[in-house]
Amino acid sequence: MNELHHVQRPATRVPRYVAPATLDDALAIRSERGAAARPIAGGTDLVVELDRGAHDGVEVLLDLSRIPGLGATTTDDEAIRLGATTTHADVVASETCRSEALALAQACLEIGSPQLRNRATVVGNVVTASPANDTISALTALGARIEIASATRRRTQPVEEFVTGFRETTLADDELVIGITVPRAATGQRSIFVKSGLRRAQAISVVHLALSVTFDGDDVVDARLALGSVAPTIVGVPGLADLLRGRTIDQDVIAAAGALAADAASPIDDLRATADYRSAQVAAMTERALAALAADAQAARWPARTPLLRAAPSPGRGPIDELDAETPITVRVNGAPVTAAAATGVTLLDWLRDQAGCTGVKEGCAEGECGACTVHLDGAAVMGCLVPAARAADCDVTTVEGLASDGALASIQRAFVEHHAVQCGFCTPGFLMACDALLAELPDPSLAEVRAGLAGNLCRCTGYRAIEAAVATAASTTAVEVTR
Repeated sequence: MNELHHVQRPATRVPRYVAPATLDDALAIRSERGAAARPIAGGTDLVVELDRGAHDGVEVLLDLSRIPGLGATTTDDEAIRLGATTTHADVVASETCRSEALALAQACLEIGSPQLRNRATVVGNVVTASPANDTISALTALGARIEIASATRRRTQPVEEFVTGFRETTLADDELVIGITVPRAATGQRSIFVKSGLRRAQAISVVHLALSVTFDGDDVVDARLALGSVAPTIVGVPGLADLLRGRTIDQDVIAAAGALAADAASPIDDLRATADYRSAQVAAMTERALAALAADAQAARWPARTPLLRAAPSPGRGPIDELDAETPITVRVNGAPVTAAAATGVTLLDWLRDQAGCTGVKEGCAEGECGACTVHLDGAAVMGCLVPAARAADCDVTTVEGLASDGALASIQRAFVEHHAVQCGFCTPGFLMACDALLAELPDPSLAEVRAGLAGNLCRCTGYRAIEAAVATAASTTAVEVTR
């Protein structure tokens, strides 16, 4: 019997949802229910997989995102610690991560779009265990360890040992990943992440790599290189340290390092690239990365300001007792409370349209690629199609219907009208919500910052220039209104 394509499979509708108050509560649920209690934090991978009919046997979503302190990034003398719900946006915003674990910050900035980075977690990226997942190579090159817990035990494991195969890890059914520790940078240590994709944003890696090199003056003391999208798991290049140690980086050394890295890869042909192309890319990218580190230019392309599409970190919210499809939740939608049930097994996008009557929120792709469903959840732009509806209980949600005030259009809406930044109009609500979040965060964005901030929104009518002009007009209008 032929297996159904994922688009033919019925979606997996998880019937129950719970957001525990403490980590101990979460571990107790995992201990009692095992694989039937599926952990979720950001959900940007899991929600898509469930919609494609994956993960049979899941009875309850175990949401960790409301546990106080579980998303904290902390440091001590030895390590930077990322909590289980630390998002990619949190890492990008962290000065400590940028200064001491640059490869990780660069990898986080390459993942998805601002809306996805506001939800997706670093731990989730690792647990998904795809060799194309950008942070795994960065964490491997930086020597990170995974912290794992159950109700009865604690253990740690190097990242490269935790991931055992394609989408396979050592995590048991009663365990949760509770954090990741990244060693503090040694004196002279520099790192960089390099990615090759088929487009500028929202791109799955054709090839990526992370390289960490420790220098003593101009001479190399140690080196770690991790390659992604070239094998079923992230691939290390153990001979690189021996090749570089005690040497000064010159063109001959750079060429030898590139050749060694290419030999370590075992890529395949697929829709995104041929094996030969990937091998050639590994060599070229390794050479460029090593040259950048030798010149201490690893941060040369890091933007002066990085649009996060959130004015501030989301406020903490209390726990949610286990609920089912008949249990009502209350969400403050555009400033007014909406109470309705049917919040399990569906996305925030569907709940807003079907229960709250917010039909301005559109479904374009249902997998976080197009941005048509962008809404603000507690002040952060997110993809409504990737957020479990129950996660919004007791939260503030703003949709395109909430931008106007007392019948007067917001400045960004007026600017869209002025510049005719609408063609078919289907993508427009999502663009407006992303633009509004961008201007709230960066009232004076440059063109590059506008493009970075709107990278998660697609216009299939190719109306981008009019949209960019509208943002510039709205920014100048807001500045005039503020100074009056």
